[in-house]
Amino acid sequence: MKAEILAVDDEKDMTRLLQRTLEPEIDCCVTMAYSGEMALNILAQASFDLVICDIKMPGMDGFELLEQLKKKYPDMTVVMLSAFGNIESAVSAIKKGAYDFISKPFEQDEIIFKIQKALERSRLLHENKQLLKERKKETRPLIGKSEAMEKVFEKIALVADSDVTVLITGESGTGKDLTARSIHDLSPRKNKPFIPVNCPTLPEHILESELFGYKKGAFTNAYRDKTGLFQAADKGTIFLDEIGDIGPSIQTKLLRMIQEKEVKPLGDTKAQTVDVRIIASTNQNLKQKIAQKEFREDFFYRLSVISIELPPLRNRITDIPILCQALLAKHCEKMNKPPKTVSGEVLDLLMKHPWVGNVRELENVLIHGILYSKGDTIGVSDIPINEIHKKKTEGDLGHDYASLPYREAKETFLSGFNHDYINAKLSMTQGNVTQAAKLCRMDRQALQQIMKRYNIDPDHFR
Repeated sequence: MKAEILAVDDEKDMTRLLQRTLEPEIDCCVTMAYSGEMALNILAQASFDLVICDIKMPGMDGFELLEQLKKKYPDMTVVMLSAFGNIESAVSAIKKGAYDFISKPFEQDEIIFKIQKALERSRLLHENKQLLKERKKETRPLIGKSEAMEKVFEKIALVADSDVTVLITGESGTGKDLTARSIHDLSPRKNKPFIPVNCPTLPEHILESELFGYKKGAFTNAYRDKTGLFQAADKGTIFLDEIGDIGPSIQTKLLRMIQEKEVKPLGDTKAQTVDVRIIASTNQNLKQKIAQKEFREDFFYRLSVISIELPPLRNRITDIPILCQALLAKHCEKMNKPPKTVSGEVLDLLMKHPWVGNVRELENVLIHGILYSKGDTIGVSDIPINEIHKKKTEGDLGHDYASLPYREAKETFLSGFNHDYINAKLSMTQGNVTQAAKLCRMDRQALQQIMKRYNIDPDHFR
């Protein structure tokens, strides 16, 4: 893969000279910027292995740019250039964080040697970061021994060896992402990329450019070619999370990609072949969206060659004890806390809770318990679930309500409902109030007022 170099100099002839000098001799691609401001704009759009920067430039000079780079991209390798090369400039550049210093005019052999050394430094830094990521990567397998989960495991094993497109359905927080990862990890593609894409978080035009890539000049601020996620996932798996939220235009392009096994970057006239397995997920009723003309029927059938439906936590309550054990072990270690367990009273309460937010909600409740519990056992007072919010059978208000006056019973019931309902929505969105308001189909301000009234803190879910 070619090294990406950004050459910054207000003299355009100098950036072209750097391009002509380096590209034939080093396996690299040189992008040109003519000011510090332009360089920062380009860096905001794409990643580079090395920045070569002139010191004396109008406006933002090289030292100012170097200072900005070290703040925003602390690991960036920077080589400084100056026509006024002297020991003082070199020492100053190195002290400010530059990797090396080259005087202008430069000898071709000298600059090629120094740039190769700088690129080697960038490569080693990148490899070290990747190794650290691999070490820190959490293994979060699906957990469960219930009959409902055994059926899920059987289906995962059935589809893993093939390349068929899989659609994973289920409520928010049931583990659709973990299911997709499990399929990939058990497949022949396990040593190739697994790229998750959270579809609802990106506006449609940005999602399209992220998925398919673009050519330099395809739109404003497209300063260079960008590799799309489908190309990055070649020979591996791409996971399209919450596919039900994408618009008709992207649906059409994805349908074509599945059919033709080709992607066409924005602004390009040629399609590129890719070998990618697609796994998608949704918490929505896609057949209902098809009936409402919001989802393409042909796209749905291409996605759901095999479907895996994940059970909600309330339908697999026998898994709650082992889920608690695994989640507590994980988060106690992560937060540098001693190992903790839940009391029998808490476990009983957890197994009777409706779990609108499923495993994600359970995880957030346990994190809350770890933080608030003083000893090694999490008690009822340590978790954000009230005893009176246990399941009620229809038509039976239960002893807690029957013993109260009407107004007090009504307020108690509403308080319990609001806590359970809004906590579940905040759990689904990891404390994002704006997204939770959308899920509630209400204004953000209205949701905040309810949260304030019932003392619901979104920070507990982050």
